Amino acid sequence: MIETLQHLPPAADSHGALAAQFTDLAPALTARQAAIEAARCLYCYDAPCTRACPTGIDVASFIRNIHDQNVTGAALKILQQNIFGGSCARVCPTEILCEDACVRNNAAERDPVKIGLLQRHAIDNAGFTAHPFMRAPSTGKTVAVVGAGPAGLSCAHRLAMLGHDVVVFEARPKAGGLNEYGIARYKLPGDFAQQEVDFLLSVGGIDIQYGQALGDELQLRDLHTRFDAVFLGLGLGARRRLGLVGEDAPGLVAATDYIAALRQAGDLSRLPVPRRAIVVGAGNTAIDMAVQLKRLGADEVTLVYRRGYEAMSATGHEIEIAKVNGVRIRTWASPLEVLLDDAGRVAGMRFEETRMDGGRLARTGAFIDIAADAVFKAIGQAIAPPPPLDELAQGLWRDGERIRVDANLRTAVPGIYAGGDCVALGQDLTVQAVQHGKLAALAIHNDIQAGAAWPT
Repeated sequence: MIETLQHLPPAADSHGALAAQFTDLAPALTARQAAIEAARCLYCYDAPCTRACPTGIDVASFIRNIHDQNVTGAALKILQQNIFGGSCARVCPTEILCEDACVRNNAAERDPVKIGLLQRHAIDNAGFTAHPFMRAPSTGKTVAVVGAGPAGLSCAHRLAMLGHDVVVFEARPKAGGLNEYGIARYKLPGDFAQQEVDFLLSVGGIDIQYGQALGDELQLRDLHTRFDAVFLGLGLGARRRLGLVGEDAPGLVAATDYIAALRQAGDLSRLPVPRRAIVVGAGNTAIDMAVQLKRLGADEVTLVYRRGYEAMSATGHEIEIAKVNGVRIRTWASPLEVLLDDAGRVAGMRFEETRMDGGRLARTGAFIDIAADAVFKAIGQAIAPPPPLDELAQGLWRDGERIRVDANLRTAVPGIYAGGDCVALGQDLTVQAVQHGKLAALAIHNDIQAGAAWPT
C-alpha cells in the first residue's frame, strides 16, 4: 500500500502547481479546428476506421455531422454505439485502431484524420437537454450486473434502454471502474469519469448498490436465483507478484494502488512522492505510473523492462509520452533482487541483463543496480476469484486466468454472462469492455425474450 512510502515532497509542493500538471493530455479542438479537421475526412464507403473500432462507431457519419455543424447529431451517432464515447475519446489508443486504419495514412500524407479529438469535440459540445435515449416499455425482467466498470455499466445501460430493470453491485464506493480508479489523471482529469457515469444513469432503470463484493456480500448462486440473468464485469483485481525476496518490504507498491490513490486525492501535495523511483513493467499502466511520478515532482523515474522496445505492450504513442516527460526507459533487464536499507525499506533493485537466444529470453550474468526510494510493480493483473466461492461460480469455465465465454458473452452456466477484462476475448481496452457489455446486453435481452428458463 502507498502508506509504506516515505513522504518526500516534490519541489512544486503546492496543490495548485501540481494540479496544473494533470490537465488534459491534449488540448481540445476549437470549433474552427474541428471544422477544418472534419473537412479532411474522405467519408469512405465501408470505412476502414469504423471496421477498426471495437464498438463499431460510424466514424465517417459522425465526422460529416461535425462538418455540417451538427455537433449534437455527431455525439448521438457516437453514443448509439459507445455510451462511454467521452472517456474513450480520451483514453482509447486511436493510434493503433481507427486512426491507424485511416486512408490518409498513405505514402503521400501519413497524417490520419484526428478521429479521437473529433470524437471528444462532439461529446463535449453536444447540446443534449435530457438523456438522448428513451427506455423501451418495461419487460418486467430484472438483471444483476456485478461490477460498475465500463463493461458492467455499458451492459446496464443497454439493458435499461431495452426495458429491463438492472441492479448493479459494486464493491468500491464509486462507480466507473478503471475510468475512476485506474486511468492516468492527466487522461481523465477532474471529475469527468463521474460526470459520464451520472449521464449514463440518467436513462433510468439502473440501481447501483455499493460495498457489494462477489464472494463476500454476494454469492453467485443467490443472484442466479433472484434475477432473470447475471452479467459479470469483474475486471482484473489480483496483482501479479515478481516472486522476489523482499517483495513485501515498505516502499514496494503495486502501481494500480498508487494510481487509484492519485485519482482520488483531493490535495495532490499530500501524496507521498519518492525522489527516485523504479517502475517495473512495459504496458500502458507502467507508462501512466512513470509519467505521473515525474509530473508529481520525482527527480528520477526509471522504467525497466526485461525485453526490448518492440515487445513492449505500451503503444509507441505512450512510450513517446514517457520520454517527453523525462522518464528513463531501461530495456533488456530482468528483476533479480529487491535491495533494502538497514531499516528494511526499499533502497533499489538489482537487475540481470537479458538477451534473446534462439528465440528465447536468456540471462547474461551481468548485473545492474538501480537506487530508488520506491519501486512500483506494473506487471499486469489477474482475475481474482474472491473466497469463498459457491459451487456455481466454481463451475465457470476458465481459459487460464480468464472466464471463458462464447461470441455472445455467455459463460458455461446458462443465464450467466461475462465481459471486459475478466474474459479471454478481445483486447484489454476500455473500448473493448464497453463493446462486451453492449453485446452481452443484447444476448441477455434476446435470451430473456425467447423465454429461456435457467436452472436454479
